[in-house]
Amino acid sequence: MSGFRETVTRASTALWYGAHPARWLLWPVAMAFSALVAVRRLGFRQGWLRSFDAGVPVIVVGNITVGGTGKTPLVIWLAMRLRERGYRVGILCSGYGGKAQRWPQPVAKSSDVGKVGDEALLLARRTLCPVVAGPDRVAGAKLLLGPAPLDVIVADDGLQHYRLRRSFEIAVVDGTRGLGNGLCLPAGPLREPPSRLNDVDAIVVNSGEFGHRGMLRAKLRIARVYNLGSGAEKRLADFAGRQVHAVAAIGNPDRFFDALEAEKLGVEAHALPDHAELSESDFEFDDDHPILITEKDAVKCERFKSDRLWCVVTDLEFLPGNGERLLQILDRSLQLQSENR
Repeated sequence: MSGFRETVTRASTALWYGAHPARWLLWPVAMAFSALVAVRRLGFRQGWLRSFDAGVPVIVVGNITVGGTGKTPLVIWLAMRLRERGYRVGILCSGYGGKAQRWPQPVAKSSDVGKVGDEALLLARRTLCPVVAGPDRVAGAKLLLGPAPLDVIVADDGLQHYRLRRSFEIAVVDGTRGLGNGLCLPAGPLREPPSRLNDVDAIVVNSGEFGHRGMLRAKLRIARVYNLGSGAEKRLADFAGRQVHAVAAIGNPDRFFDALEAEKLGVEAHALPDHAELSESDFEFDDDHPILITEKDAVKCERFKSDRLWCVVTDLEFLPGNGERLLQILDRSLQLQSENR
C-alpha cells in the first residue's frame, strides 16, 4: 500500500477542509484563479467565446468543489428515472483515468476500464444508456448524437465545461464537508466561487447539514455487498463486529469509511487519490481480514478474482418528496425547451 499516496490525500483534505494556516499563503493565487474563472464564464455568457448547441436538451450534473460529492450516483439515478419517463437518454463523462489513445470513446459494458476510466464503465453498466467518455464535451456530444436519436443528454461533471451549451444545471454538494474553507484553488477546494450556486437550476445536498435556498436533500444508501471472486452476496450487517480493511480511491473516501463504521464494522481505512490505478499489491495486508471497496474501484479490480475483496454497492436515495420535486422541475424545463425548438 502506498503510504505516500495516502499522505497526499490526507494533506489536501486538512488544507481545504480544516483551518490550516497555509491556506493564507495561497490566498493571492486563489484570488487570481477566481478572477480568471469569472472572466471565462462571462465570455461564454456574453457570446465572446463560442458554445455548441447539441440540438437536444443537455442536463449538466456537476459541483463547484474538487473531489467526490455524489455526482455519479445522481447521474445514474437521473438517467434511470428519465428512461422510466420515456426519454431516450445519452450520457457524457470525462473518462478521467482512462488511457485511450483517441478521445472521445464510446463506452459499453464490456469496455476496457484502463482505456475509458472507472466512472465511464460504471455508468455504462448501471444505466444501460449510451455513454461517451472524453475530456472534450463538445466532441463527446457530437459522437453521442451520431448512432441513434436522443431526447436528452446528461453530462457527468460538466458544470465548468461551458463550451457545451446546457439547458439545466444541477450542482451537487457534499452536505458534510460543504464548501470547505470557502476558498478557490489552490488555497481551497472550490473550482468556482460560492456565489455560483445562486445561478444553477437545482442544488442537491448529499447527506450532512449544509443548507442553501431551494436545495433538495439526498443520501447514499448501501444496496448490497458482493464478493469479487465468487459473486456471493452478503448484507453489510454480516460484517458487523468484525475487523475489515476499507480501501477507497474516490474523491471523498471518508464518506465510505464513515458509512462502514456506522454499521459497527471495525474499519482500518486506506485512502488513495481519486481514480488511482489499483494493483494486487494495494490489497496485500498481513492478516486475513475482509477487504471492502467501492463500486467505482471494483470495476478496476475484477481481474484479481480475489475472495478477500467485497464490493459495497450504493444507490442515491432522495428524502421523501425531494426526488419528485426534481423530476417535476426537469419535466417542465424539458417540455418548455421542446416547444421552443
